[in-house]
Amino acid sequence: MHPLEEKIRKATAAGCPALIPFLTAGFPDSARFWPTLMELDENGADVIEIGVPFSDPVADGPVVEEASRRALSDGVNLRDLLKEMIPRKGLIKAGVVLMGYFNPFLQYGLEELARDAEKAGVHGLIVPDLPHEESGPMRAALNKHGIALIPLVGPNTSEERMALYAAEGQGYVYVVSVMGITGERSGLAPQVAETMKRARKVFSLPLALGFGLREPSQLAELPAEARPDGVVFGSALLKHLDAGESAADFLARWK
Repeated sequence: MHPLEEKIRKATAAGCPALIPFLTAGFPDSARFWPTLMELDENGADVIEIGVPFSDPVADGPVVEEASRRALSDGVNLRDLLKEMIPRKGLIKAGVVLMGYFNPFLQYGLEELARDAEKAGVHGLIVPDLPHEESGPMRAALNKHGIALIPLVGPNTSEERMALYAAEGQGYVYVVSVMGITGERSGLAPQVAETMKRARKVFSLPLALGFGLREPSQLAELPAEARPDGVVFGSALLKHLDAGESAADFLARWK
């Protein structure tokens, strides 16, 4: 079993969804990023998704986009991020996933990226703009180092297409709650339950639900068979941190 799947299964066996916070690298600022990441790790995060800043985000809402812009203006980049992660390998209990657009990963060099990511303790990558049909070279490079390329599916993903991801997927599945960009929403869209049910039929991997989550009460809208194995929160957490609040307080809502 892949380490990411193992961590999520452990959380669900304890009776609650795995907590998967998303934190943009270099946010809230360069000085506070690492203490914030460690605070998430020490207060119940099962997996931590670290956002790789990029200048042309196509799926990010205004909160994540602004976090990325600030990080880029502070000089945050993928190479330095991995360099800083290497001496911290083993200090983070949670699974570690890099989430970002394909261009920075390609510019890094896929073989070099996979090698350095393993040294840095990275367990998986999520690449929203990399189609399955073009994912072979990256998947092959990552597989050599035990790193999962995590499937990303949504309301418009057919069961036939989900099956393509399922054949090679590892770690967990990121289920996007809505079509469109990231960001908080007042409630879950009606199609979320249907998307989750379809994904549950196809995948044996844990399902993590993201885009728009901010509080546990939103999950109560879903029937039991459509409840996720993990919950991903990004925009709500970034807004919370930007207001000067603590990562521990945010995670406490979900326990």
